Amino acid sequence: MEPLWKLAYLLDPAPLTLILTAVAVTFGSAFRALNYGKEMERNRDLSEASITLDRSQALMMPVMSSCSLLLMFYLFSSVSQFLTAFVAVASASSLFFWLSPYIMYVKSQFGLVDPFVSRCCSKSFTRTQGILAIVCTGIVAAWLVSGHWVLNNLLGISICIAFVSHRFFGANVMVSVATQQASNPVHTVANSLNLPGLQLITKKLELPVKIVFPRNFMSGVVSGNSADFIMLGLGDMAIPAMLLALVLCFDHQKSRDSMNPLDMSYSKGHKYIWYALPGYAIGLVAALSAGILTHSPQPALLYLVPSTLGPVILMSWIRKEFTELWEGTKPNLNDKARLMEV
Repeated sequence: MEPLWKLAYLLDPAPLTLILTAVAVTFGSAFRALNYGKEMERNRDLSEASITLDRSQALMMPVMSSCSLLLMFYLFSSVSQFLTAFVAVASASSLFFWLSPYIMYVKSQFGLVDPFVSRCCSKSFTRTQGILAIVCTGIVAAWLVSGHWVLNNLLGISICIAFVSHRFFGANVMVSVATQQASNPVHTVANSLNLPGLQLITKKLELPVKIVFPRNFMSGVVSGNSADFIMLGLGDMAIPAMLLALVLCFDHQKSRDSMNPLDMSYSKGHKYIWYALPGYAIGLVAALSAGILTHSPQPALLYLVPSTLGPVILMSWIRKEFTELWEGTKPNLNDKARLMEV
């Protein structure tokens, strides 16, 4: 057990940056999910606007995740190149999904003309979307060549946002899988073809399944040793972000349905998101503190789940809205008419 004064390390740039990044990504993922639901409401039927999981799907998520983790722990070296190729494709599509709304916003603000240039799989692509797809592919290619931790973080954040928006031993298995380096298929192909510039292509890659920051963040000197990085898995952001997406959608529904002037608590900031988000930050600090004091990596969800879910359950119980929050709000008959007016 380390002395308590070791917790002063949490004030260093690397842990602070990690905490702020995780909180921002978690909230951003939930907010993007809310906006995605609003887009579905405007463009499709209300039954297709809600993104829900039934009991069997919710049960299978931790089961399948655990099986995948064990499979990667034992067979990682055998499937690393295939896994890298799969992650590269998923990263490019997730990055495109993340940046598309911002590109569309800039285009609408400046009134830019964006003609259709092609049609693929019954979907039309504009010139802006084509350029964005090329940029996203270029970023993934730069990651495949360099394996830089900043690009790793960028792709990891995009995967987290896309995941939340669309859906809801003898060793430490979690840490072992997260820190293993995968073989780079680009390096393998270049080596087999004797292509020039082989030395510029990294042989091993850190997959974007986590965000990492160098412990000596301000010095500018970064080694390739994983022990010199502080890290947080994507699941430690994606799973709490699903809860934040739920409470954001619930707050939005309650604010929209609150037509009584005497019941304006939801418009005055008394929303569940403001209990869940600080709870996430507190849980993250607790997880990092436990890791420092015990000098061993901690399962962050062990701290994040009670600190994030606890305040939401407590406040919903006090407000007598627990059943409604648990079962979900059902759209009323005036929703379609309201959407038609918009």
